Amino acid sequence: MRVAVTGSHGFIGSALVPALEGKGHEVVRVTRTSSGELDVGALYGADAIVHLAGEGLASHRWTDEHKRAILESRTKGTTLIAETIAGMERKPSVFLSGSAIGYYGDRGDERLTEASSHGADFLADVCVQWEAATQAAEDAGIRVAHLRTGIVVGKSGGALAKTLPLFKLGLGGRIASGKQWWSWISLTDEVGAIEFLLDHDISGPVNLTGPEPVTNAEFTKSVGRALHRPTLLPVPKFGPALVLGREASEATALVSQRVEPTVLAAAGYRFTHPTVDEATKAELT
Repeated sequence: MRVAVTGSHGFIGSALVPALEGKGHEVVRVTRTSSGELDVGALYGADAIVHLAGEGLASHRWTDEHKRAILESRTKGTTLIAETIAGMERKPSVFLSGSAIGYYGDRGDERLTEASSHGADFLADVCVQWEAATQAAEDAGIRVAHLRTGIVVGKSGGALAKTLPLFKLGLGGRIASGKQWWSWISLTDEVGAIEFLLDHDISGPVNLTGPEPVTNAEFTKSVGRALHRPTLLPVPKFGPALVLGREASEATALVSQRVEPTVLAAAGYRFTHPTVDEATKAELT
């Protein structure tokens, strides 16, 4: 299969590309032109598209300018791809488009599935518009799945990239009360689930999270166990806000999302790392 991948040099893309090539697929890296737009010429001849490109959520404080970049980097690129492949004479059969569990907003202890409603904050609105941007491809009869990704456990990027050095020094700890639910997935299973979706007739939203979400306190203890370090120093609520700003910290570090991967489970996907301890031990050591 010829698979075109955007965001191929990012945290997830860097793991996905060699995995696909190892399975015998031909991978085409979709880069950006000098004007900053995705080079849609690379999409022609592809059997499948995996779209992972987007401005980092925690790369800057959430100024109005950065929030606009977060939104537009997702909606404009996705719309461009969807409209381009919809107009092709030889269309790809599947379009796997990035999204996030930010779709659900802050939901406390509520169990969330793909059928749950969207939230009402900035990230939820971004995800709603991001997913809607694939409409042209869906209207053209292309199978589209939205990858609602959770916290990806890996040492080379993602939510843990900036805090892992602190954990290694024994300075890691729960954030605020630690009672907020964190829905994680190992990098291995993130890649495995994407590969699974390429080969199975699944469309619509798909939660890419592990089968056993945990609280932030439980997640923190698991990281400590994997690294053989104590996690006794709690991070006060204002800690993330000092780095990210209040809105960004509340939407990322402090948000509670108890998300279950019901679509993957029903389709028979078997997780390599079904528990958080297996994920942290495998991915962080």
